[in-house]
Amino acid sequence: MSLRPCIFSFFAGSGFLDLGFESSGFNIVYVSEIFSPFITAYRYSREILNLPLPEYGYHEAEAADVTKLLKGKQAQRLWELVQDCRKSNIIGFIGGPPCPDFSIGGKNQGYLGDNGKLSASYIELICRNLPDFFLFENVKGLWRTKKHRLFFDSLKQQLKQADYILTERLINSIEYGVPQDRQRIILLGFHNRLIKEIGIKIGSEILLPENLFPWGNHILYPQEKVFAYPWRKCEPFQENSVIPCPEDIPQELTVEYWFRKNDVSQHPNAEQYFQPRAGIRKFASVDEGDDSKKSFKRLHRWRYSPTACYGNNEVHLHPYKVRRISVAEALAIQSLPVNFILPENMSLTNMFKTIGNGVPYLASKALAQSILNFLATGI
Repeated sequence: MSLRPCIFSFFAGSGFLDLGFESSGFNIVYVSEIFSPFITAYRYSREILNLPLPEYGYHEAEAADVTKLLKGKQAQRLWELVQDCRKSNIIGFIGGPPCPDFSIGGKNQGYLGDNGKLSASYIELICRNLPDFFLFENVKGLWRTKKHRLFFDSLKQQLKQADYILTERLINSIEYGVPQDRQRIILLGFHNRLIKEIGIKIGSEILLPENLFPWGNHILYPQEKVFAYPWRKCEPFQENSVIPCPEDIPQELTVEYWFRKNDVSQHPNAEQYFQPRAGIRKFASVDEGDDSKKSFKRLHRWRYSPTACYGNNEVHLHPYKVRRISVAEALAIQSLPVNFILPENMSLTNMFKTIGNGVPYLASKALAQSILNFLATGI
């Protein structure tokens, strides 16, 4: 078996999760995304980063509709690709189905909503094609209400019946060095066939014992320590002000550190931000660091950002500029490399939507490395 496992990516967006896996040593062979502007951005960013084309190509529109991949010619074609790849490779499916239906601040329609149904379809896709392992990413709302939790439990039961050994964790991206307080559920499954192949003994258990999967291997900043630091709270907004970084916080988890690291003022997406015709006065009235309201949250330069979520009228303001944050700044908050660029002809709405939907790059990378560590235990 190849030591460079192959990845089939679903709900790929503009490729943040895939990039983390690829830079950790996985081979992205199949990319599926139903929303055309996102797959265009995915292709564009890969060209800029000089990354190879996926062996089995990009799949968009109907060819990327997970529900369509469960029947007819599309299902047969995917099955054939998986079998072809399986001849000499370990295969993984990764994806985070759209999650507004499970988000506390979203539609909350659960498994009955259009997006909720996609989670069920993705799990069915896994059970039909039986990759060696999979990653499922979603919002913590799946744990928060009884209705959603019952649905999540039913998905896991389906996976167990398909002979997957599961492990899950509520991660926070800040643990991996992302300047952002962003919690997400990560569910991982390894097929019993693979577990036996790599020589891991688990008896009759259907969940991986906690000590077997290295969830903690790539945690750089344990949450209990991160949130105990004396982070700056609020101070009056002053345009273009200068405030030195406090010495008693980890500077590398702050917004300003990442703005400088990615040289956001010189980034190709630096001038792309929403410029409202009215409301500028309101922009100047919010204190630096005041993120207490649903909208018009002003970031503090020497603190981490709240969850990068730019839909539903949620507005994040620049710490010391009278404007909203730019696309370049939002990419930095998602910990993307400085040379990750979105195409300039993409609409601002779609730019911020794809950034907010994406798994932060450093979190993706850490998850990928943890999976590789686990696979290597039996090799």
